[in-house]
Amino acid sequence: MKRILSIDGGGIRGIIPALVLAHLEDTTGKPVADLFDLVVGTSTGGILACALTRAGPLRRPLYSAHDLVELYRERGHDVFNGSVWQRISTLGGVLDEMYDHKGLEGVLHHYLGDSLLCQALAPTMVTAYDIERRETIFFKSWRERFNHINCVQACRATSAAPTYFEPALVDLDEQERALIDGGVFINSPSVSAYAEALKLFPGEEFQMLSLGTGELTRKIPIEDSRTWGKAGWLMPLLSCMFDGMADAADHQMRLFLGNNYRRLQLNLAGASDDMDDASPENINALAELARDLIAKEHETLTQIKYWFQPEL
Repeated sequence: MKRILSIDGGGIRGIIPALVLAHLEDTTGKPVADLFDLVVGTSTGGILACALTRAGPLRRPLYSAHDLVELYRERGHDVFNGSVWQRISTLGGVLDEMYDHKGLEGVLHHYLGDSLLCQALAPTMVTAYDIERRETIFFKSWRERFNHINCVQACRATSAAPTYFEPALVDLDEQERALIDGGVFINSPSVSAYAEALKLFPGEEFQMLSLGTGELTRKIPIEDSRTWGKAGWLMPLLSCMFDGMADAADHQMRLFLGNNYRRLQLNLAGASDDMDDASPENINALAELARDLIAKEHETLTQIKYWFQPEL
């Protein structure tokens, strides 16, 4: 039996899957890199995937999931560091990106250093999209094509959400590629993770844990939408795409794997659904929702824990 971990995108809301994984590490006594045979993430999920499989001394994981919870608490404001004036001058991301990518890159360098994707402790994949060639990119730690790609490059690309950060420029196939957040085509990467697992482990059976970053609760009143043009629809349309794709992937995986598939997701009532709300108040609210989810899904998490028990 091979185990797959899939982590959604969602910006600062990545603290939710980080807390769930911290709970799983605590209850099993094992790090994520030892628990799963394939780790796949999009956007903030891609950052978690690369950080949790980064090798430290003696080829042991450098970070625990608890360490990554602190990434969101302590460094979230460094990633989303735009001023009020920047929001106004860019019309909320309509005229230009809302945030300087240097803040994001600084955090990525702090946690990922110069580690190469191919050095990951478990097979790891993150998603991106090439806007010039109009093609999907799946950075795979086991593919020779990506041996020169470091984790900072892969994570900068997968987290370059349109309107938030400018595209990442990455040398790939001896060409410079302009890459953006894989969430534009696959915010919940579970189906692609399953497809890769079928190729990596032919003939095996699979169990998958898919972690969401919260379902959106903010309604889009039809009265408002009637007056929107291109600019007005931009941000709501992105949120609809991300949410809709995650629901579709969840439905498909339930058909593919049945009881061997578990999805942990929550409603964002009580916290902001903005990907960039890194205020202490919102981070605390997101963490509280995650703790409620862990309590509510105690039985499911206990079942998942038994996935990792030695077979008799």
